[in-house]
Amino acid sequence: MTNWKNHPFHLVEVSPWPILGATGTLIMVTGLVKWFHLFEINLFFIGLTINLLVMYQWWRDIIRESTYQGLHTKKVVLGLRWGMILFIISEVFFFLSFFWMFFHSSLAPTIDIGMLWPPKGISPFNPLEIPLLNTLVLLTSGLTVTWAHHSLMENNFNQSIQGLSLTVLLGIYFTILQSYEYMEAPFSIADSVYGSSFFVTTGFHGLHVIIGTTFLGVCLNRLYLNHFSSAHHFGFEAAAWYWHFVDVVWLFLYISIYWWGS
Repeated sequence: MTNWKNHPFHLVEVSPWPILGATGTLIMVTGLVKWFHLFEINLFFIGLTINLLVMYQWWRDIIRESTYQGLHTKKVVLGLRWGMILFIISEVFFFLSFFWMFFHSSLAPTIDIGMLWPPKGISPFNPLEIPLLNTLVLLTSGLTVTWAHHSLMENNFNQSIQGLSLTVLLGIYFTILQSYEYMEAPFSIADSVYGSSFFVTTGFHGLHVIIGTTFLGVCLNRLYLNHFSSAHHFGFEAAAWYWHFVDVVWLFLYISIYWWGS
């Protein structure tokens, strides 16, 4: 049977990764509930391991399809662009719900928390210390990822690798600083609505930084392996879009929760 097609679209083949990924996620979330209630983390790590293995092999297949098999035509890349745009829009609304919660609680504090914001007994972080440093780190990483992207478009692979390496390092540095801040926090997620809104919002943002750093790390590896060209590098472009989104969310988070909310 001949392996040809008379259309520019990519009709994906049967893959085991969606069902295995869904199973891994189910095990991971069940393990998370078990961890919270029974303080046993083994099931969570089993689910996490399954997910990491699925992610590695699923990404490997997509890289093979796009780079070696030439299945990501202009029509396919256009679909991927719209998919990434819609995904980022969904993420905007995800964080919008957290900001809604924060402003609902802070603009009209209830009698349960003493009609004060921050509530009495809560010592908020100084916005001019680690939070300001983290802001500078993320803003700098936005510059370096843009430098890497423009260098790639100009066929300057050395500068592109340098810029992307710096971005990944800055993402790791941000995560380390955030972890240190959490360890030194004078309040916990159980300390009224302030603790809940602070840790849920900054925690989910931190998770997005880790995901974005992983995304950029995969792109850095692909850049080393010459998978990208100046005209065909949507994987890198999508990672850059995601990273800029993470930057913008942090700016809103810093201004509202760390600076205004304190």
